[in-house]
Amino acid sequence: MKPLKEFTIPFVGLKIGKHQFEYKIEQTFFEYFEYEEFNDVNVDVNLILDKKSTLLELNFKISGFVNVNCDVTNEPYNQTIENEFDLVVKFGDEYNDEFDDILIVPHGTYEVNVQQYIYELIVLSVPIKRIHPGVEDGTLDSEILKKLEELSPKLKEEKETEEDIDPRWNTLKKLLTDK
Repeated sequence: MKPLKEFTIPFVGLKIGKHQFEYKIEQTFFEYFEYEEFNDVNVDVNLILDKKSTLLELNFKISGFVNVNCDVTNEPYNQTIENEFDLVVKFGDEYNDEFDDILIVPHGTYEVNVQQYIYELIVLSVPIKRIHPGVEDGTLDSEILKKLEELSPKLKEEKETEEDIDPRWNTLKKLLTDK
């Protein structure tokens, strides 16, 4: 996969100190990664690069929303996300990205691409179980919710216990309580 140029930061020409980069992430960014879980994306990325003499410190902060489908009703809704991630870029003999928060690049490297880190940070910010806020507070009026309530096993068990109790069991229950 060819890296996107707008996410490549040439750090060689930068002075020692902090530098700020801002990115606006939209749906086309995830189409590039062939990730189809999101209906729409509107996320702001604030990246602060702190250049030091022997390493780089990158601080990613994201905030915004992704439009996803609810796991219960399949209704689309906007899931707000906020997250933060710190990455240290060191210089070594060969490229090594096996650590989560440390990236080692070969000596002589003059730029670093951050698109993969932004992608992973956004994807990992979305909760595993996505539930529409209307389901949680009871304001969502959906055919799927009505059908789920109708077919709920708890309701069936309550109806069966009320209707199908043999009166002989009631007298046996009295034996347990008459101690």
